[in-house]
Amino acid sequence: MVHFGDIPDEFCSKDTSRIVVLPIPYDGTSTWVKGSDKGPEALLEASANMELYDIETDTEVYLQGIYTAPAITEKSSPEAMVRAAEEQTAEHLNSGKFVVTLGGEHSVSIGPIQAYAGRFKNLTVLQIDAHADLRDSYEGSKNNHACVMARAQDVCPIVQVGIRSMDVGEKERLDPSRVFWAHKIMDNDEWMGKAIDLLTEDVYLTIDLDGLDPSILPSTGTPEPGGLKWYQTLTFIRKMIERKNLVGFDIVELCPNPQEKSSDFTAAKLLYKILSYKFTKE
Repeated sequence: MVHFGDIPDEFCSKDTSRIVVLPIPYDGTSTWVKGSDKGPEALLEASANMELYDIETDTEVYLQGIYTAPAITEKSSPEAMVRAAEEQTAEHLNSGKFVVTLGGEHSVSIGPIQAYAGRFKNLTVLQIDAHADLRDSYEGSKNNHACVMARAQDVCPIVQVGIRSMDVGEKERLDPSRVFWAHKIMDNDEWMGKAIDLLTEDVYLTIDLDGLDPSILPSTGTPEPGGLKWYQTLTFIRKMIERKNLVGFDIVELCPNPQEKSSDFTAAKLLYKILSYKFTKE
């Protein structure tokens, strides 16, 4: 697997890099379009074509060092994958790294969330997503992609942004005061401060790419109309990072289409923008 950003070798060493990109190419429980296991590789390949200077922050965040770790290949069961992901994430955290996880389907976030919750006692998980993902169990597994936010709720508070699709049964676990529905935030920014106010000091951000509108990122396994747009998403994330301590994040559910490369590049650019915001603050 290629290095993120095709950056010079001196800035992608495991020992000296402050940032670790951890690919988890798992697609064992997805229920519609298969192929998110190809997402990490597609994102990394697209990132090689990205300019490394960020205009908005006037920075080159790759100078902090970005190490692309070997992919987690455990696929025997969702539970085994979650354990492997939690262990690998914890190992990098114990080495003082800032970890970015690449999916794969959204279930790959469960292990990293558990690792972060074990390390940061005042953690909130902030979700950008089209789907609530609050089923306690689905198709025989509590670690299904449809259960990721239920598992997050098991270990810390959550805030949900961009939601526009859910099963009625998920209402039992949903807290409406902590959900920012897509149809209510689509034409204004007033919600951003309210959402940030609900977060604790330490924040883990999980981004399912179907949270973005399919007009700007169509290549996901479960696209939903009516999502967040590019600058709306960046503005919210930048404001959150300015006020809170972003301790880690993931980007999941890229389902690459060989005929549509813009989604791969948009996902890579989003990752780099978030890193640029994070390390400009420090």
